[in-house]
Amino acid sequence: MTSPNWVIKPLVAEEIYTDRQEYLDYLYHAALKAKTRRTGSTVLLGQRRMGKTEIFKRVVNRLFFEQDHEDPQAVVPVFFSFLDTFDNRWDFAIKYVENFIRYYVAFRLRDPAWLLETMDAEKLVTIREKMSITRGFQVCLNFLTNLQKQKITIPEQDALSLPRRVSDYDDSTIVMFLDEFQNTRLPQHKFDVVGYMQEAVESPTCPHFVTGSSMTILSREILGRGALFGRFESHPIESLSGYWGSELVRKAAKFYEAKVAKAMAPVIAERCGGNPFYITALIKQAEQLNKTIATEETLNQILAIDLSSGFIWSELSYQVTRWLERINEYGITKWILYLSALGEGEKIELSQIQEALLKKDYQTVSIAQIREVLIKLSRGDLLEYLELGNWFRKVKDPILLEFLRIWGRIEVEGQNGSEVRDELRSQYEKLQRQIRDLKGYLAEVYMAQILQNAERQRLPGHYFHQEHEIEVPEFSYVRLRERLGVGAETEIDLHAAAGIQQWVAESKWRSERKASPTEVQQLLDKAQLVKLDRNAEIMRLWFFSFDGFSKKAIDLMLEHGIYWSTQEDLNGLLDYVKLRRLPAL
Repeated sequence: MTSPNWVIKPLVAEEIYTDRQEYLDYLYHAALKAKTRRTGSTVLLGQRRMGKTEIFKRVVNRLFFEQDHEDPQAVVPVFFSFLDTFDNRWDFAIKYVENFIRYYVAFRLRDPAWLLETMDAEKLVTIREKMSITRGFQVCLNFLTNLQKQKITIPEQDALSLPRRVSDYDDSTIVMFLDEFQNTRLPQHKFDVVGYMQEAVESPTCPHFVTGSSMTILSREILGRGALFGRFESHPIESLSGYWGSELVRKAAKFYEAKVAKAMAPVIAERCGGNPFYITALIKQAEQLNKTIATEETLNQILAIDLSSGFIWSELSYQVTRWLERINEYGITKWILYLSALGEGEKIELSQIQEALLKKDYQTVSIAQIREVLIKLSRGDLLEYLELGNWFRKVKDPILLEFLRIWGRIEVEGQNGSEVRDELRSQYEKLQRQIRDLKGYLAEVYMAQILQNAERQRLPGHYFHQEHEIEVPEFSYVRLRERLGVGAETEIDLHAAAGIQQWVAESKWRSERKASPTEVQQLLDKAQLVKLDRNAEIMRLWFFSFDGFSKKAIDLMLEHGIYWSTQEDLNGLLDYVKLRRLPAL
């Protein structure tokens, strides 16, 4: 039997793991850099189900196996996930210290089996026999013995600072990877250990990398104020871009043996908001239903089923119910959560919720009480609270919002679940197509990723039919299908903003039809809209046409300095920035 090549089992299959290399490399190199005492404690901040825990696990595995474990200067990686309940301070302290010892010994002996061991007196003797014990680690072993005998005054405080004391005493390097960090402060119990971590996280010999599933509690309440304020660098994790979302669709479809048309991949990614969990759940649902996702109509049918009774329903229902249990409120809180998702626009109007409560549930509730409930719900990332402006808005998660509307009808209003689900399927099946030109949209996604991959770099000019290299700035954002006015002619395929420099791009994926001068002029008109709207000083225009351009169109582009690319050029650019080529459609 061969030993595993992991110390923590990854949950996501390697065949479908997609586009988190930036975060993996950042944390890995930051951990190694701790040997130079120049790495500070860091928080990986992002919405639920963005793969934060998986990143931590993979970085710990890499640190565990890619270093010389016998080197005294090697970085010892330790992973710990805070539970959302603690029976008492002694149980917590013993669990935290035992976990630290297991990881320390497992790394120094290159033996993951130690993670399964119980640290009783006999096992502590075994440790001393198998490895060289430093003076700092000897203190640690002695501490556990005293902890088990309950001879410590404030066990949780000493337990949390123990890794730092070991690394400080030995002048070694330990990096703590702490998951579900928001559970150090939750509404359902008073066991709060955040204040005791101030000294621990300030150590240059033992930086702490933390993440968790509640972004609001982490960023505002734990790290944004109090004992830990200003002691963490923030590294945000975003949803998958259209390109990487498409890659995940492709990989997941292959892995789960589902059928997905290539042109539909970026549409699926866009409908799921770039959330890896939603994308994977949708592909699994398609395979279970034995449906081929070849059109937006089919996508809508599958999404309706998954939202109302499938994988997405199960996960989101669990998340919402768990948070309601945590704040220990059901009746009015469920109503306010449901009604907050129903209103028009992104801003949540408290007066509308008040009126709807009276109309639907015959309850008279004050605005102050509604605000108090909304603040509690915002702590679970079910909506957003803009504290400085004292107003609320919906989360930027289209799937969660749609779920809350369905969940509310069934769980709050008490409507028949089967009828609600059937109505949703009917509604989704009648939706008009939102992406009119699937192939054109696919090209836009690839063009956007080229610009993102090439930020702060120079690209060969010949791919744009220019004699000079193309300098790509660092963009504030890259958006697809942006509309700056009324009418189809004002929709911009790709808009990338970089302060005084703005990029506008057009995509035409048509076989046996070259782009015309009229279409070039339309691009010029759209660019003028952007220039005026953004007060830009520098405009970069880029036109992609799968089958090329007419001679008059080329003349017009040369006159106005427009960059232009054909299928061959775009594939060359994709090769250059190390991305997958355009699919054959």
